[in-house]
Amino acid sequence: MNTLTQKEMTLLQDEKKNEEICIEKYNKYASQASDPQLKALFQELEGKEKEHLNTINQMLSGTVPTMNTSQQKPQFQGMSQSQSTLPQAATQSLSTMQSQAISQAQAQPNASNSSQSDAYLCTDALSTEKFISSTYNTTIFECKDANMRQALNHIQKEEQEHGEKIYNYMAQNGMYS
Repeated sequence: MNTLTQKEMTLLQDEKKNEEICIEKYNKYASQASDPQLKALFQELEGKEKEHLNTINQMLSGTVPTMNTSQQKPQFQGMSQSQSTLPQAATQSLSTMQSQAISQAQAQPNASNSSQSDAYLCTDALSTEKFISSTYNTTIFECKDANMRQALNHIQKEEQEHGEKIYNYMAQNGMYS
């Protein structure tokens, strides 16, 4: 098979860092969440992000997943890899939406501190999922291997599903207007 291009390696390193950040966030957020339902959601999402990280690590080690439409998880086949990698840290900042959610939570005098904290965690997690989904979009377009694109597309779809789960939790708990 073809080797990864330098651009593919760089983008995959970025995705690896993004997945590591997601795992760390969901781990911390699960321990900080006051609602047991939210705690369970964050733990579930942390597990899925670990699966994504494993897939990215497989790609970086020279193995390209082969996806069939009936498969839920990628299956890997050997692929030679480029010799060097250029890790690039992903940076993130609070979005306007996060600031609005914080303002809304602070403006509700009857809302408890724990629900304000949970709202903040959800808002940050949703913002993160939006960001991660968009970075996968770029990476997908830059990959030459069809199997790699399919696997990354699968991950991106799951990231969007994570965002939907967070959004649904927020909407059900009055955290999203």
